Amino acid sequence: MREPGAILLVACYELGHQPLAVAWPAAFLEREGYAPAVMDVSVEPFDPERVRRARLVAISVPMHTALRLGVAVARRVRDVNPTCHIAFYGLYATLNAGHLLAGLADSVMSGEIEGALVDLARNLEGAGRPPAPSRPLPVLAKLDFPAPSRAALPSLKKYAHLERSGGRELVGYVEASRGCKHLCRHCPIPPVYGGRFFVVPVEVLLADIRQQVEAGATHITFGDPDFLNGPGHALAAARALHEAFGALTFDFTAKIEHLLRHRDRLPELARLGCAFIVSAAESLSDAVLAHLDKGHTRADIETAIQLTAAAGITLRPTWVAFTPWTTLDDYRELLDFVETKRLVDAVDPVQFAIRLLVPPGSLLLESPALRPFLGELVEDQFYHRWTHPDPRMEALHVAVSSLVAAAADRHEDAAVTFQRVCELADQSAGVARRPMAPPAARRTRPPRLTEPWFC
Repeated sequence: MREPGAILLVACYELGHQPLAVAWPAAFLEREGYAPAVMDVSVEPFDPERVRRARLVAISVPMHTALRLGVAVARRVRDVNPTCHIAFYGLYATLNAGHLLAGLADSVMSGEIEGALVDLARNLEGAGRPPAPSRPLPVLAKLDFPAPSRAALPSLKKYAHLERSGGRELVGYVEASRGCKHLCRHCPIPPVYGGRFFVVPVEVLLADIRQQVEAGATHITFGDPDFLNGPGHALAAARALHEAFGALTFDFTAKIEHLLRHRDRLPELARLGCAFIVSAAESLSDAVLAHLDKGHTRADIETAIQLTAAAGITLRPTWVAFTPWTTLDDYRELLDFVETKRLVDAVDPVQFAIRLLVPPGSLLLESPALRPFLGELVEDQFYHRWTHPDPRMEALHVAVSSLVAAAADRHEDAAVTFQRVCELADQSAGVARRPMAPPAARRTRPPRLTEPWFC
């Protein structure tokens, strides 16, 4: 197991970022004397030679898209190397353990998995092929983090860039914490972490930032589920980043309620280099927000927009535009809100097509409000079907999804796509098309990452 390439770590999709979920396990394994190979099939071809050399192939599945891709990769791995041990790890691994272990996987793990992955390598080294546990559980032990190992990963040039001031810049990706203390019902994190989160030491974080700056990054994404879960740690991380790399900018993700609770910290975060904040606003309907247990209201969203603007930070709200409880009027009101609040360039068009995902293990499955709309589990696609009570919303979802996907493929101006989405919504409602001025081609646009797809 200690020869080069005997362990292969595979990334499938991490939002267009260089995969930290491969770089960190690689570092843990290297610290114990292993020499893992890595492969990121989102930016490089599947390599049969790397697969043939491996005794352990560990596939990272931090999200739904990655899981679907990972299953396809695992099938190819099994064809090329029938005797290797295939492990799935990440948020979606234990959520779908039953299906994975019944077919492709020899083991699955979620949570703080790096120590468990090292243990798996040791067991394979000693016994050859240990049995997978009958009921895999998330691993939530505190870890001693090394700096992630990125040397073998594809260049930052192959990943998402920052669009700013008409140019494109290389972006690094780090995490100052993992897990989340909140229990939003539609999120895949609570079933795994159960309201816990783990901080990464600032010195480890800085070492990872430094190696990415040396690779050309001029901007850093803090990919924590919520950067402000531990506000003191977050501010210490931002201060350390700014002190070490004064010109470096960054973005992070935080809940609406945290932006309100920690409003006094926003001006300092702006001074330290925060270019924008992503926040899961999800819906303007207080009823929908209550069903999702988001912890904020529509009024809170409006306040967060005002607070970030006053601090000089762009807020990029994300939405779950289609839920069983979202009416057609709600959807059209969302579009009006985005326009009147001048958020058209701050919302990637794919957001207007996002449909509530209900994976196995979702806390939503415990909600009586969902039951009237819930259908069967689509096992090989890893989600539960649900049907909207208004057929117009089902048809609109199909139409908007097709529109925004085609627009993204041809790199259409987001404002033009937005107007076309508005036309579809008005047609669905049977009302006259709203008057809209054509977008100015040379307008100033807020900074954004070039990879808008996620889920």
